[in-house]
Amino acid sequence: MLVIGVGRATRLLRFATALAKSYVGEIVLGTATSTLDASGTVTGSFDMSALTPDEVRTAARRLTGRILQTPPMVSAVQVAGRRLHELARVGVEVERRPRPVEVFSFQVDPTDDRAVYRLAVECSSGTYVRALAADLGVALGGGAHLRSLRRLAVGRFSVTEAVPLDALGVDDVRPRGELVAHLPSVVAEATVARAIAHGRVLSRQAVGATGEGPWAVFDAFGQLLAVYAPFGVERLKPLVVVCGADPGGGASSAE
Repeated sequence: MLVIGVGRATRLLRFATALAKSYVGEIVLGTATSTLDASGTVTGSFDMSALTPDEVRTAARRLTGRILQTPPMVSAVQVAGRRLHELARVGVEVERRPRPVEVFSFQVDPTDDRAVYRLAVECSSGTYVRALAADLGVALGGGAHLRSLRRLAVGRFSVTEAVPLDALGVDDVRPRGELVAHLPSVVAEATVARAIAHGRVLSRQAVGATGEGPWAVFDAFGQLLAVYAPFGVERLKPLVVVCGADPGGGASSAE
């Protein structure tokens, strides 16, 4: 499931990609790979046939909550200005710093194959489910890799509402405000709305914003104008301005 932006709504996609995500897939115990998934070459084989489902579930629970995760070499993370996957293609492996992520739920269930477990994961943005599968294998005293991964949700956007990419049409485009529905919102009066259209730095009082932000700013008709963030103590600056004529600008989800 992929969230797609149309027109000016593409500027808002960064707020959607930062949302928590849900996945299902399969973990294969006993085989480690270079990519941490089924596309890589085998780097290790382990006899893990004696493990019980309870032992696997216990290890998975220990990988939930706020954890540190090392990004895979085959990923888009940059080190010294180079994408890790670019380095991996030429056989270079570099040290990667573990990064904090949050795993809200990590459920594993056995299948008819003792080496294969179904997984269901809810996690923060930036979490690599491949790395989670590999870490589970290590925690169980061997190795593992991921296969058959499928994303079910990004924040409030769910696969149950998604449309196949080749079937997307105008009627499937949703209001751009849905991309920032998780942010606190304010309604700007007409004079402030005109200033927002020009990307002006404004006072908190003028916008009517309280708290830490960022804020989704709407006009009196419910149209999203912009997303503003703190700028100093008492002022706000625009992160994204989307107001103005834009036929069809919005968001949809595709599968």
